[in-house]
Amino acid sequence: MKKYLKLISVSTILMFGALTLTGCGGMESQRHVMSSSASQLQMRTIQTRSFETSDRELAMRTVIATLQDLGFVIDKADLTLGSVSATKLSGYSIKATVTIRLRSDNQITVRMNAQYGLTEITDPVIYQDFFISLEKSMFLTAHEVD
Repeated sequence: MKKYLKLISVSTILMFGALTLTGCGGMESQRHVMSSSASQLQMRTIQTRSFETSDRELAMRTVIATLQDLGFVIDKADLTLGSVSATKLSGYSIKATVTIRLRSDNQITVRMNAQYGLTEITDPVIYQDFFISLEKSMFLTAHEVD
């Protein structure tokens, strides 16, 4: 009987310890989510630009052309969803997803998300290069310059 009580008390202590550690992990996870929200907002700001046009189809064509100019191969484009997926292979593999959505009657928002493997690219230069090229293309397209 004493052995049985010892087994129960040992298993109870182990279970309590596991629950305590799990609870602490949950709190740490919540803190991590809350602290990363500022960095997520910064990334969204880096990844997003607005343009003065209401022609979503033309904007999507311009996004596709810009990605191709930067060496990407278009994997999938869907006008209904307003998304373009592309891959760049030059010694490494970068996957990019660009979404185009109407912001207002005369403005669209373009957001690019790029990944290297499974890791999100956080270097602002990648996004700046894309948006500089896209802005030039949008300007030339709007002014019908070839």
